[in-house]
Amino acid sequence: MKLFERPNCLLNRRNRVQLFTTLLMNLISVSHGIGVGWLSPTLRKLQTPLSPLSFELVVSEVSWVGSMLGIGSMTGNILVGSILGRIGSKWCLLLIAIPHSCFWFLVYFANSVEFLYVGRLLAGITGGGMYIVHPIFLSEIADANIRGTFSAMVMLSVNVGVLVGYIMGTHLAYHLIPWLVLICPLSYFICVLLFIKESPMHLIRNGDFKSAEQSFRHYKNIKDSDSLSDQDKAMEEFEKMKIALTKGEEFQDKITPKDFVSPAALRAYGPAFVILIANQFSGLFTMVNYMSDIFAQSGSTMDPNFCTIIIGAVQILGTYVTTLLCDVCGRKLLMLISTGGVAVSLTAFGFFTHYAGIFDMSEWSWVPLVLMSFDIFLGNIGLVGCFFVCLVEVFPVKIRAKAASMAIVVCSSFVFVMLNIFPLCLAHWGISATMWACAGITGFAFVFFFYFLRETKGKSMLED
Repeated sequence: MKLFERPNCLLNRRNRVQLFTTLLMNLISVSHGIGVGWLSPTLRKLQTPLSPLSFELVVSEVSWVGSMLGIGSMTGNILVGSILGRIGSKWCLLLIAIPHSCFWFLVYFANSVEFLYVGRLLAGITGGGMYIVHPIFLSEIADANIRGTFSAMVMLSVNVGVLVGYIMGTHLAYHLIPWLVLICPLSYFICVLLFIKESPMHLIRNGDFKSAEQSFRHYKNIKDSDSLSDQDKAMEEFEKMKIALTKGEEFQDKITPKDFVSPAALRAYGPAFVILIANQFSGLFTMVNYMSDIFAQSGSTMDPNFCTIIIGAVQILGTYVTTLLCDVCGRKLLMLISTGGVAVSLTAFGFFTHYAGIFDMSEWSWVPLVLMSFDIFLGNIGLVGCFFVCLVEVFPVKIRAKAASMAIVVCSSFVFVMLNIFPLCLAHWGISATMWACAGITGFAFVFFFYFLRETKGKSMLED
């Protein structure tokens, strides 16, 4: 009982509604992850004469099926970012379920590659919108001492979905999967509609103070049966929020173009850009989409789909470790371990695939799985797990929101580029050179972070 009474316990009475809301929201995160992971084993099937569809894919088509997710992600970032302040988080949460549901209908009825192009575009719109609205909504409803845990649940849920997608794509029939997965976005839509209220901050900004108070009491689990002292203490927080949102903005300076070229802003652009480059051009997210093809070309005799499933489990473990260590070890140390480990792992993976084409390495077929497991695990504890928190904290306070939003759009453009060129690089350069190229970029990031990345653990969000 003492454990449950701690303010940072997720099952504390004050936090239970927030936890329930976070779990409901992450139904779409799991479903999005399934869509990402499902593609890896499915692409291998679609490139063979045994394709479950009436057509086979060639390499150029594979690159576009993969990369349309990046274009959709950019679209989702911009679309949701532009309407979030006007219509509120709840409506945005509802809207992102629609393109994802359409994606699975297109997968089922696909009779040409264009169906898959449009489907992946729609899946990307959901993902891009989700990465904008989820962190903002959670920051507005969650207590400060558990906000980080709730935010980490988004990527953890996506990675759980990726693993489920790997398993479903490997063991279930192509035309059965869409109908099973559609349960997630439809359940999510109904749950958001019935159980999730608009955030109190958005309602205050719109001047609806009565509904804002009801929303605040709902998310803080304040009941009329509570003692008056407990209610008054909790509602003090609401009054402070209302004052800050209604009067604080009058005294804030408008953001001007000069703010984006201030010394603090200019110092932030270098680390932010390298974080973006390392996050995508290390190949971590791209390899999740093409993992089965990578193992098929690695020289290993192990089943590529089995190896892919193992990688999905390792990815979940890496994300979970980040939630434990990020506020203990600090961001810089995790980023250094992550970039250094990824560079070494990919270099070794490249050497194995190189020599597997020359010598008989069948007795060492387990090596690619071990090396890729190290790559994905170490990548997730820093480059993936600390990505959003580092990107936000590196910018000065005045331009932080706008600069971070623009950086996420740039990141989505890099997603498109990597998903498009990665299968072409595998086809033209070979797997060894492709891995070495990713290792070289990540090695550069390691050196840059060692000298120029500032530690931001414990940094106040009011500091530059």
